[in-house]
Amino acid sequence: MKKSVAVSLLVVVLYLVSSETLLVAVAGPEDCMDACSTACVQYLRDSRRMARCERKCSIRCGPGEHSI
Repeated sequence: MKKSVAVSLLVVVLYLVSSETLLVAVAGPEDCMDACSTACVQYLRDSRRMARCERKCSIRCGPGEHSI
């Protein structure tokens, strides 16, 4: 009885670990831009700093770059 419970638990743990690795996705450039521009909201009251932050985001998340 104890062996079957241990084996069942091991199977469940292995299933969860394997399903977790399948759900990993690569963030695309649109995700990078969204995440970066969300950080720019802290400069909402200062339009100059907000524009600067958005320019940095477009450089950081431009073509060929997929992460922050």
